[in-house]
Amino acid sequence: MFKTMAQAAMLAAGITLAGQAVADFKPLEGDPETVNFGIISTESTSNLKEQWLPLLSDMEKAIGLPVKPFFAPDYAGIIEAMRFGKVHVAWYGNKSAMEAVDRSGAEVFAQQVGIDGKQGYHSYVITHKDTGLKSLDDLLKCDKSLDFGIGDPNSTSGFLVPSYYVFAQNDADPKTCFKTVRNSNHETNFMAVANKQVHAAANNSEQWVRSHKKVPDLAKNVKVIWESPLIPSDPLTYRKDLSRDLKARIQGFFLSYGRFGAPEEIEQARKNLAGMQLAPFVASDNTQLYPIRQLALFKDKLKVKKSKMNDQDKMARVKMIEEQLETLKVLADHVGK
Repeated sequence: MFKTMAQAAMLAAGITLAGQAVADFKPLEGDPETVNFGIISTESTSNLKEQWLPLLSDMEKAIGLPVKPFFAPDYAGIIEAMRFGKVHVAWYGNKSAMEAVDRSGAEVFAQQVGIDGKQGYHSYVITHKDTGLKSLDDLLKCDKSLDFGIGDPNSTSGFLVPSYYVFAQNDADPKTCFKTVRNSNHETNFMAVANKQVHAAANNSEQWVRSHKKVPDLAKNVKVIWESPLIPSDPLTYRKDLSRDLKARIQGFFLSYGRFGAPEEIEQARKNLAGMQLAPFVASDNTQLYPIRQLALFKDKLKVKKSKMNDQDKMARVKMIEEQLETLKVLADHVGK
């Protein structure tokens, strides 16, 4: 019990369950004069600007500081920028948020809600209707005849979820299964399938909707052959060493956006959110990441069991992972009460 509680305290302090301290990150020397907002590269920068800039403009007015969008070619770029104080607030997927919490001093403060009111979405595996692929059995014949598009290594729906449910649980290794495997963002993977540049790719239900709106003539030829269990909606994070006052202003803006203000302000905010396929945000914290931590550990456990390490090391590693999973279960059960 004491060991479990100690692990829980370590996690709450921003320390990984493996007992490894958060990677050194550059502390802020007071609050920034300009708030840099990190936006992960789920699709092209031009599309992301179209979605996010109206909201960031309103955020700037609400918190009384300039807000500048920060883009990077991959998810790691946003995580590292936050680690070194170049990004102060960021939108992440759950896996990249988990990395940012562990490595970059991030703290979850809000969660997206889908325009349909759901606090979750799905990972997909998609293919062109002409490939003849109808199921995972067709995809996982593993004769190196197919080209596959997977997501950024820090993507939840593009990488972690399919890595576990599609590949690890089916004892398949993409590197030996396919002729080629390439990492790309969701939009690029969708277009690669639509244009028959790959036979199949990881994607998600949010990108599916956006692509059908933007390129309906191409999208009509794409189909889903696998859908994941529900994934928690994406979190918003800020650096935990921001002042309490600035954190309150930032969180207050997101939780009130589209809910409070003059009728015309609420209407415009709702319109901006709808352009992002979102409803108003809800409050959240680092406990949102528990299911993703569990999924990452399950994936690691399967990988260790199939590894070539000696039996003694394998047993020790599996035991450690099982202890971490038990700690997370205790924490998750406590949160649920």
